[in-house]
Amino acid sequence: MSETKQINVPDIGDFSDVEVIEVLVSDGDEVAAEDAVITLESEKATIEVPSPESGTVIKMLVKEGDTVSQGTPMMELKTADAGDSEDAAKDKKTAQKPQQADQQEAKKPETAQSDKDTKSQDQSDDSDRDKDSADSGPKPPPVPEEVPTERKGKLAHASPSVRKFARTLGVDVAQVKGSGRKGRITKEDVEKHVKTAMQSGDTVVKSGFDVPPFPPVDFTQFGDIETQALTRIQKLSGKYLHRNWVRIPHVTQYDEADITELEAFREENKQDAKDMGFNLTPLAFMVKALAKALKKFPKFNSSLDINGEHIIYKKYFHIGIAVDTPNGLVVPVIRDCDKKEVFEIAKEMSEISVRAREGKLSPSDMQGGSMSISSLGGIGGTAFTPIINAPEVAILGISRSQMKPQWNGQDFEPRLMLPLSLSYDHRVIDGADAARFIVYLSDILSDMKKMLL
Repeated sequence: MSETKQINVPDIGDFSDVEVIEVLVSDGDEVAAEDAVITLESEKATIEVPSPESGTVIKMLVKEGDTVSQGTPMMELKTADAGDSEDAAKDKKTAQKPQQADQQEAKKPETAQSDKDTKSQDQSDDSDRDKDSADSGPKPPPVPEEVPTERKGKLAHASPSVRKFARTLGVDVAQVKGSGRKGRITKEDVEKHVKTAMQSGDTVVKSGFDVPPFPPVDFTQFGDIETQALTRIQKLSGKYLHRNWVRIPHVTQYDEADITELEAFREENKQDAKDMGFNLTPLAFMVKALAKALKKFPKFNSSLDINGEHIIYKKYFHIGIAVDTPNGLVVPVIRDCDKKEVFEIAKEMSEISVRAREGKLSPSDMQGGSMSISSLGGIGGTAFTPIINAPEVAILGISRSQMKPQWNGQDFEPRLMLPLSLSYDHRVIDGADAARFIVYLSDILSDMKKMLL
């Protein structure tokens, strides 16, 4: 005969006042003996506490955030007697049969009368279908079978370490399909679930990165206001920048390049460029130097595939240039920069910048980049953190150059120093590679001969 019992926390070793980090069942759920019902986490371990008996959960007496010790009331459980247990076992066994067998079982007639009724019904259905076929009127679409998005009343099977890993990613293990023995969830299952959800645009993070929406504010209560609509470019770029910042683990490496000689060379040749109808800007030299650095460090000229499991190395060297226009930021691409002279790059940059500000860029003008440059040198600032232009894995930020004293081994001398800010995708590039890359780039910019070799 069934009875209601109070189930207390069993012996959990030397631990006391341990925090409940997860309640795995709800009121009304069916549990079997040894099914985990709560998860505890101490400084040393994560502990799953099982139910000592089978039955129905009447009421959970603990919740997430509570602290418990041995003997703390955990839940009220309506236990099943032997007969109920046998029925439950039979039900469980039946539920585990293949669906096809269930369907075939469901089709078996119970009586001769049901055979007759079924045959009559089939004939009636055939008649109705013939009638419907002759009917030219539209037919209602079939109602799709509802696919449940949550597991209800059934505990997801996963080890404490896997549960902890899922919590770190903000994943509800009840949503993960297990591939292990008897449907047990593995770490790889959690990772696959996250990748699949990110590709489809679904939200899998339930905590940690969740933030509340901005509250509505009536700004007119503080004074006069003016409202302007965002431009189309601002709306699009804002959405992509937010996606890139949230989904790419950004790290930024900073350095300075001595461009004293480079600037002197540019000053000597800028009039020749003007005579040809364009400006010889410092940025043209940065593009050429960056293409050379990408050849030396091919990992920076790569992209992750859509599944995040392979790196795609590019054999071309196309550099994106961020251009500030009246309608917002755009990034046109200069192609084959490794094959072009600095003057060619400067001329093409001048032309494409004019088209960008006039809104005459085509989508193909802004695709296929190896890496991008965002230059704020003409405005000011000492450093910043540029956001990676996905699917690229790095971006170079350039700030305003300044004259600074540099030690030459004997005394200080004034040198023109250019601040560099390299943001990179830490999934592809590690810190050591980023440091080597920016040091190499700085070295090229500091020595004109190396850029021309």
